Amino acid sequence: MTPADFDYLRKMLRERSGLVLSAEKQYLAESRLLPLVRRNGLASLADLIGDIRLKPSSQLATDTVSAMTTNETFFFRDKAPFENFRDYIMPALVAVRLREKRIRIWCAAASTGQEPYSLAMTLNEMGPALAGTRVEILATDLSGDVLDRAKAGLYSQFEVQRGLPIQQLLKYFTQEGDSWRIAPEIRAMVQFRTLNLLNDFSPLGTFDVVFCRNVLIYFDQETKIGVFNRIAKQIPDDGYLVLGAAETVVGLTDAFKPMPERRGVYTPNLAARRAGPVTLFASAKF
Repeated sequence: MTPADFDYLRKMLRERSGLVLSAEKQYLAESRLLPLVRRNGLASLADLIGDIRLKPSSQLATDTVSAMTTNETFFFRDKAPFENFRDYIMPALVAVRLREKRIRIWCAAASTGQEPYSLAMTLNEMGPALAGTRVEILATDLSGDVLDRAKAGLYSQFEVQRGLPIQQLLKYFTQEGDSWRIAPEIRAMVQFRTLNLLNDFSPLGTFDVVFCRNVLIYFDQETKIGVFNRIAKQIPDDGYLVLGAAETVVGLTDAFKPMPERRGVYTPNLAARRAGPVTLFASAKF
């Protein structure tokens, strides 16, 4: 891949997905895009970029963005977010949703489905503690291909061995050859939808809990600020935002404040809401 082609790819990825690909990551781009080159019968990466330049709205361009933004995921990743969800977030919400008896959860970067299905299994285990509350899980991702895999709920032996306790594997999965299929009742708890976080997501409505983990680390600060502030408009005063271990809102926006005793959990900053439009910190500007 020539420097000019790589610069074009970096610009396209930033504009269409928010992904900031550093100059030293050309090897990563080449390794992820070579299978796409072969699958489309192209001779080289130069041909791939050349076709996209000619037809920037083509399926090939969409597939290129998808290949570059598909990130690693596994069941119950990092454990703490799911423990906080089970032991604190859900009990707190159930206690204040006695009238509506409805809680909405959004997984904003669902990838192949391990995160939303981990939440669904957690909810199933909670059983009577939900007090008849109806819980909805919406899982979104930029890539339609990974969401198709998520909807199928079929995982390899390697995938189910990463983070999934053996008790859950035996309880919620059925073996199919060398793969494992998640139970229909768990799949039915999750709705999947293609969504680009750079676009308007206000039509999705409000959510009591938003899991937006391990995706914003790939965005520049300006894009992060925009996503955080738009998420803030989708969460009620008593809602929760859950980020990855390497992510934070600190220094970016005062729309949320961290819960020191709950790593990765943030709540709306009510003082900032009452004061008016959210503040963007000067340190986050270019």
